[in-house]
Amino acid sequence: QVQLVESGGGSVQTGGCLRLSCAASRSTLGAYAIAWFRQAPGKERDRVSCISSNGQTTFVEDFVKGRFTVSRDNGKNTAYLQMNDLKPEDTALYFCAAVPRWCYRDSGVFNYWGQGTQVTVSS
Repeated sequence: QVQLVESGGGSVQTGGCLRLSCAASRSTLGAYAIAWFRQAPGKERDRVSCISSNGQTTFVEDFVKGRFTVSRDNGKNTAYLQMNDLKPEDTALYFCAAVPRWCYRDSGVFNYWGQGTQVTVSS
């Protein structure tokens, strides 16, 4: 099995930056595509970004495009979500999720999930 742990969340003001990390244990992260999802209270879980297992293909959703960047370092068994120019609407619990090889939009496809890390952006 794959065990994922997110970190790097916190509270920032509008326009601030955070870098989220998704670290894997007991498995080689390089075998999996990693997606970032977020969920605000009372709302659906939405995909934010995804990166394929080899890092060659990335997706960033339109509502964060130009502000968020997804990357990975398979040598460190870690994936990242760099978040710049944060806005209050970015406030949510952020999860990373893994599925073998390729990215998918449907959250139900992903086999493994981290516990989430909270991002709060104040105005």
